[in-house]
Amino acid sequence: MPAPTLAVDFGTSNTAAAILDGGTLRRLEIEPGSETLPTAVFFPMRGEMRIGSDAARALIEGEEGRYMRALKSVLGTPLFHDPRLIAGRRRTLAQIVTAFLVTLRERAEAQTGHRFTRVLSGRPVQFHTGAPDRDQQAEADLRACYHAAGFETVDFLFEPEAAAIASRDAGAAGDIGLIVDIGGGTSDFTVFRGGESVEILGSHGIRLGGTDFDHAVSMDHAMPLLGLGGQLRRTLADGLLPVPRGIYVDLSTWAMIPFLYSRDTERLVEDMARHAVDAQAMERLATVITDQLGHDLAFAVEAGKIAANDGTARAMINMGMVAPGLAAPISQASLARALADSRLPLASAIRQTLFSAGVDPLSVGTVVLVGGSSLLSLVQDEARAACPAARLHRSEVFTAVVDGLALATA
Repeated sequence: MPAPTLAVDFGTSNTAAAILDGGTLRRLEIEPGSETLPTAVFFPMRGEMRIGSDAARALIEGEEGRYMRALKSVLGTPLFHDPRLIAGRRRTLAQIVTAFLVTLRERAEAQTGHRFTRVLSGRPVQFHTGAPDRDQQAEADLRACYHAAGFETVDFLFEPEAAAIASRDAGAAGDIGLIVDIGGGTSDFTVFRGGESVEILGSHGIRLGGTDFDHAVSMDHAMPLLGLGGQLRRTLADGLLPVPRGIYVDLSTWAMIPFLYSRDTERLVEDMARHAVDAQAMERLATVITDQLGHDLAFAVEAGKIAANDGTARAMINMGMVAPGLAAPISQASLARALADSRLPLASAIRQTLFSAGVDPLSVGTVVLVGGSSLLSLVQDEARAACPAARLHRSEVFTAVVDGLALATA
């Protein structure tokens, strides 16, 4: 009997795998005790690459090496094929994604006893908004990684359409539903008619996701404590110059953090520190770069964002790894201000999805929330505003896509 097709939701932040086993959906534990794992890798200076929670654990425990996350966001860009020195070896991100998928396949095979040669992978509706050539390149990049990882047949399905298949019973049979899938790197939307057989009415997507929200929160709350918004004294003239933003933009971007750890960056920060009006803030930035604390800081920003969204009193972004007692206060109000620029793109994308599907917003009976970032208040506010007659339904936010992919292999 041939092996089933492996369903893989290779996400910016998390990855999951599943199969149909005798017609029954079966999610695979691709790391012990968990049906999902962080899409992250760690390359120690000695030893084998680690993925998922093992990678995060190595980072937290301070092991010497290189941690990388949000690899999916670089698909379709020249950086994906650019060799970089990582933990003593020159590697491309394409090779790193391939190695991640090899480990995923091997774990799935060990757990099921099957040898998987066919994969159905999710993909966003648009890897890159308004850039069809780059979007096609991103799919080609990911397809090549799957082939290099040992899969002979590689097919793709839009992630929100997979979520619609998994959510076919979210409303009454024949009702119209809207998938709002906010992942780590993209926001994807599908209008569908539910029932035993799901009818897809239209899909749309934009390049905006949880990592962008983290970036906005970091730039607004954390980076000012490292000198963003400050001033530099001129070397050979009077007057002041603004502190350059570029290094803070990269330090707030998950995929770019590893590439800041270079002697060139250290020299840049040293020069900024010599001329900074706020020397203490710039010394903190130097600590982040020299001690390679960028990912620790990004995790702290993410945790602060979640706490503020949940309404935690006196929520903080804990920056104690940079300097003892250092923290950036964050509240629901300040979080809303930091994310304000995301509201219009989200609202416009939802309206575009409904328009392309030919659906009156008032006819949508259920909005299905998918992806960890769909739990943000701003996402739910925009979904309610766009579909005022609909009820909000929280799916299995981290596994709805892989569930639908597995069901689609039938």
